[in-house]
Amino acid sequence: MAAETKKGGYTGKILRVNLSNSKVSVEQPEDHFYRTYFGGTALIAYYLLKEVAPGIDPLGPDNKLIFSSGVITGIPVGCSGRNGVGAKSPLTGGWGDGQAGGFWGAELKRAGWDAIIIEGKSENPVYIWINDDKVEIRDASKIWGKLTLDAERAIQEELGDKQVRVAQIGPAGEKLVRTAGICNDISHFYGRCGTGAVMGSKKLRAIAVRGHNAVPLADPDKVSEISKMLIEVAKVASKGMTDYGTSAGLGMLNAGGILPTKNFQEGQFDGFEDITGQKMAETILVNRGTCYHCPIRCKREVEVGPPYNVDPAYGGPEYETLASFGSLCGNNDLKSIAKCNQICGAYGLDTIEVGNSIAFAIECYERGLLTNSDTGGLELTWGNADAIMTLTEMIAKREGFGDVLAEGTKRAAEKIGKGAIQYAMQVKGQELPMHEPRGKVALGLGYAVSPTGGDHMHNIHDTMFAAEIPPMMAIRSLGVLEPLSVYDLSPAKVRMFKYFVDWRHFQNCGLICMFAPLGYQQVADLVGAVTGWNTSLFELLKVGERANALMRVFNYREGFRRADDAIPERLHSAFNSGPNKDKPIDHDEFNNALTTYYKMSGWDTEKAVPTAEKLAELGVDWAASEIK
Repeated sequence: MAAETKKGGYTGKILRVNLSNSKVSVEQPEDHFYRTYFGGTALIAYYLLKEVAPGIDPLGPDNKLIFSSGVITGIPVGCSGRNGVGAKSPLTGGWGDGQAGGFWGAELKRAGWDAIIIEGKSENPVYIWINDDKVEIRDASKIWGKLTLDAERAIQEELGDKQVRVAQIGPAGEKLVRTAGICNDISHFYGRCGTGAVMGSKKLRAIAVRGHNAVPLADPDKVSEISKMLIEVAKVASKGMTDYGTSAGLGMLNAGGILPTKNFQEGQFDGFEDITGQKMAETILVNRGTCYHCPIRCKREVEVGPPYNVDPAYGGPEYETLASFGSLCGNNDLKSIAKCNQICGAYGLDTIEVGNSIAFAIECYERGLLTNSDTGGLELTWGNADAIMTLTEMIAKREGFGDVLAEGTKRAAEKIGKGAIQYAMQVKGQELPMHEPRGKVALGLGYAVSPTGGDHMHNIHDTMFAAEIPPMMAIRSLGVLEPLSVYDLSPAKVRMFKYFVDWRHFQNCGLICMFAPLGYQQVADLVGAVTGWNTSLFELLKVGERANALMRVFNYREGFRRADDAIPERLHSAFNSGPNKDKPIDHDEFNNALTTYYKMSGWDTEKAVPTAEKLAELGVDWAASEIK
């Protein structure tokens, strides 16, 4: 049988930039490489396992920072603007990756590149300029230290083109804040895992891209048909997202007792009505932003006058930000939350991590573990908006007590001592996102087994599959046929969890937005139309499962074991009030579900890592040599 030849969805070129010796090179993997790894998470895992030695310093020159699109990125269909980035995480010491929407990923693909591998370390600040197939390493000393909006405008002015797309870190990444992220187009963030600190450690301030080529498509007519269908479906299915963004359901989470409040001590917040997407739309919202070719327009752009002075160029708070700086900190001041969002955007910080760190600090202060002498005079009390805004900027600048929290809550707790670790809501060193698992318990299992630590983007939300609603109807194409209670952790729920999470991992490889109003089979049809492959839903699930296995091997190699697949002890205790009163996540039930998940995944139940046989079944038997 003839070898597969390139048809569409990828360019066949990967850019490698060594900042230590300023060497730029091009690699052209064989076609089957793309069908195996697709892009995003799986492609990043391939290179990190192959090329990064175990035990290296995440902030040293031996770490590699990899940007990778997927076969969907940059095609003329909504929800195709996403891109991935990965490295060894300076926050957890294990696997680190994130995805972002916007326009930069599509621009990279249009410039002719599927991925960029950044290695080494520059002696002086630099940025990379990619203009189609021309690549330069340029001096960035004039923008080093600038806020992100000022830096982007300076780069565009220097290059004489306002259409240049920029991915960059801010001053927090320069200062190696372990919760620093990378942004592109100012308001789109690869927020988690501290990848911004990795980029800062390499003295790489930005990657500017301009592309002029369309992504090749195997079946343009079929792609166009799917694009038109998505636009029509989105008018109805995504209306809530268009009107109110990701925070459309904040009120429902509060009603269900699963809105993280006061550092996960409670599940309901008395001031929730003041921080909803609906309240934002009525007050400070001035525009709805979007991503490449997307009709949904879920991004928020807000404006607030003095004394907050919030610029809509920095976008606006998403759900995670509203909850992390709002209910989690007992704060119902929407304008202050918008200001915290801008500070994080301007300095390049992940809002989930920073909001968590501040909530952690407030609880430590409330319990007497911290005093005014520790905090530099800040009165860290629930709902103190001024203190929350001040501390956000202190973290960004590594000033005073902010320098302690800039290390993340796990390291901060270890420094504070006095039992503070019990109030650090983190898994493997990464803070929990704004989703309470005591009212959707498989989500807690997802936190435990996540390769990045606390994460919701490759996880399940039990509420989606507890009744006959669209997500439940859609997942039947995976053979999951019956709704299950949000409190269920039976083998049936673990099976549902595994299949859905494998699908989520595929989405992070194919880089299709998780808000795309497309069914599973429709995504498979789209991939086939783009690439020309005779693909199937089975194949796509295997891509996700393969990526998850490789990330698990990476973490095992870095010393993570079954004991690290745990959630904060607080989540095993019940709320004192609300709909989930007296419903903790049971220890024994949780551990049984964990064992069941390992067995269903083909993982060793003691080592919590894929067996050699499982890796062979996934077509990556080479990874078995990384397990020692």
